[in-house]
Amino acid sequence: MSKQFSLVDSIPASTKAPLAERARPQKLEEIHGQNKLLEKGSILRSMIEQDDYSSFILWGPPGTGKTTIARFIETHTKHIFASLSAVLTKIAEVKALMEQARFRLQAEGQKTLVFVDEIHRFNKSQQDAFLPYVESGAIVLLGATTENPSFEVISALLSRCHVFTLQPLSIEDIKSIMTRALKEIPREIHISDQALTMLAEKSGGDGRKALNHLETVARSGATGDSIDIEKAIQAISQRSLFYDKRGEEHFNLISALQKSIRGSDPQAAIYWLARMLESGEDPMYITRRLVRIATEDVGLADPQALVQAVACKDAVHFLGMPEANTVMTQLVIYLATAPKSNRVEIAYLQAREDALKTGQHKVPLDICNAPTRLMAELGYKKNYRYSHDYENSYSYQRYFPEEMEEQEYYKPSSFGFEKDIQKRLDWWQALKAEQLKKKP
Repeated sequence: MSKQFSLVDSIPASTKAPLAERARPQKLEEIHGQNKLLEKGSILRSMIEQDDYSSFILWGPPGTGKTTIARFIETHTKHIFASLSAVLTKIAEVKALMEQARFRLQAEGQKTLVFVDEIHRFNKSQQDAFLPYVESGAIVLLGATTENPSFEVISALLSRCHVFTLQPLSIEDIKSIMTRALKEIPREIHISDQALTMLAEKSGGDGRKALNHLETVARSGATGDSIDIEKAIQAISQRSLFYDKRGEEHFNLISALQKSIRGSDPQAAIYWLARMLESGEDPMYITRRLVRIATEDVGLADPQALVQAVACKDAVHFLGMPEANTVMTQLVIYLATAPKSNRVEIAYLQAREDALKTGQHKVPLDICNAPTRLMAELGYKKNYRYSHDYENSYSYQRYFPEEMEEQEYYKPSSFGFEKDIQKRLDWWQALKAEQLKKKP
């Protein structure tokens, strides 16, 4: 029974294959780190044990076992198994495979398991190509993605798939994987437990990265060598922070930075800033977010926050990295320790809601300009009161559309400078109330 586009057939069987490939688990019990997903009685384990599959998507960070699970299914299923890479496969090849699967179902009554690695790389129209074949039962779709399928997989396809979430591997899980993989290294070496722990920590929960590091370390030693933590660090002397500037982790880290600032925790905020900068994030991207935080989370509780943020933007642009890292740290500390208020954002969102509902209302004629004689004759600006001509530079008049009630969108908090703003508003409100009493 032939297997098309086989994952296994595409990997050389020699020791020249990467260690991560040679060390693939041959038993379910050897797949570490996804115990809940593969526990006895779980949906996925039942599918594998019964060789009876419905479509599913494996979602998780790199190196957590998505391809390993697919490889295990391929080597143990009695079904036809085909694999595609969304990076390498053209849509014409996808359609050809789908038609073969349809013919096989009609002629032989046999379904085809189709594994699509990095399914999020297919655009929406390309994903549509799978839909009729999944619906007809010609194929069982097994997808793998590092991105949130809620955003990257079309809803019609997603609704027909289980979504199994894989978690980053723990230090102990990765050490177990590396210990088992040592048997696949063609020469006998001894690596200390401290060195294995260090390699596991630097992998960021990514089993493949850990095995790649292990292979690098193993190459640095001769048969019979003992490798301690110092030798291991020297062998892999490279940056190993886990970060994908275009993926979900990109948004997770910027979210952690903003929430730490909002929560007035400068220590955590500095940590997340360092994580992003040392992973190569664009400093201007972070700075733009900090400018937004200055208005969204600090606002008028400290009007200097925006001034500081814009100054930081100019300094980052002027200095560049790495010199600008202290500039950004200074701003992060300032924002995290500033009094907090989201009243500016709330005011805008409430006004936006009204604006969308009442966009048909005209500006009151009294506060319109009258640049022509005709407009003046029509009543434009007729009863406008120029505030500076009156006592206290104030004379009440309506500024909302005539069809609307006057609204109160901005309500200052009791923190920082907003306490003073509240005093100003109270003063204007008292003048307004006094003048309304005098009106006939």
